Amino acid sequence: MIISCDKYILQNACAISSRASAQKSPIPALEGLMITAENDLTITGYDLKEGIYTKIDADIEEKGSIVVGTKFFNEMLRRLPDGKLRMEVDNKDNIKVKCGKSNFNFIGISANDFPDMPVVDGVNTITIPQKILKSMINQTNFAISTNDVRPIYTGTLFEASSDELTLVSVDGYRLAKRTEKIEEANLQQCSFVVPGSTLNDIERICSDTDEKNVEISVGTKHISFIIDDTVIISRRLEGEFLNYKKSIPSSFKYEIKIDRSEFMQTIDRVSLIVSEKNTSPVRMTFEEGQIRCLCLTPIGRAEDICTCDGYGENLEIGFNDRYMKDALKNSAKEELLLCINNASAPCIIKAADGTENFTYMVLPVRLRSGN
Repeated sequence: MIISCDKYILQNACAISSRASAQKSPIPALEGLMITAENDLTITGYDLKEGIYTKIDADIEEKGSIVVGTKFFNEMLRRLPDGKLRMEVDNKDNIKVKCGKSNFNFIGISANDFPDMPVVDGVNTITIPQKILKSMINQTNFAISTNDVRPIYTGTLFEASSDELTLVSVDGYRLAKRTEKIEEANLQQCSFVVPGSTLNDIERICSDTDEKNVEISVGTKHISFIIDDTVIISRRLEGEFLNYKKSIPSSFKYEIKIDRSEFMQTIDRVSLIVSEKNTSPVRMTFEEGQIRCLCLTPIGRAEDICTCDGYGENLEIGFNDRYMKDALKNSAKEELLLCINNASAPCIIKAADGTENFTYMVLPVRLRSGN
């Protein structure tokens, strides 16, 4: 294999595909990137759960493929000078890289040792703008569970119909839901769960300004996301996901309008005395025109007031400060509604203007005297 290309373009492609290469594996090739020179130059990373490959333009003098160690190759590219890079691979997997005045000679791994990535039997297809998908992931991935006891909750539910896509994440203490209209979809109503690690990679690769689309192909066991010249293939998580429609209350006794920034700052101040060693919920009392926030820990006592529009008849509810702040931080509107029924029912956070494209649910913490 003999190829020439711009060093910076190759470096960016390797950085993208590296997200899917294994950190440690009994198969050495999985700790590397496969570089394939055919009509284009393709860089592939694969850890048996997720695969990413991206294509770039290159001058290909001789076709072929080789696997290079991910960490070493990325570090080498970072340190090489900018400019044209030339790479040669002989039939014994010896690699020569020349860029400017720099020369590297090292041994690669045979491409025959690199496992084949799965082929997605695209039963259903969804097309959505990159910036919208990026926003949807960003507004829901904070609620993905990090506990492997229920693997299904370590991913996000995608629920698609002919004109709408909904993403839902849950971790047992909170729920995040985001819905968007989609213009192009070749599918019957379907749902699937994508691992959170894959969604983190997709969010980083998607542009938040580009009007180009992401094409999602849904197979029986795998999903693929095509983003420009990059393809991400991931396994689907299997299991029974929460019936979120039944979990979100449909009616509320109290609807309290708040300013998102003011409420978040109030919680941030009173939770200053909360730490890993001194945990405590924030006590919220819904008074006439204000929410009184109180936090008590062995360190001391912190109290503050947030103005609001509404009256919760002095109902007192405890919430985990981090869970509530995460929901507020990711809300897309400044004016929000806190929808509540009683001290043991979940709090629903939604836009005060009636738009329904996002909904957050935070479960209360049972209050005891002294906490």
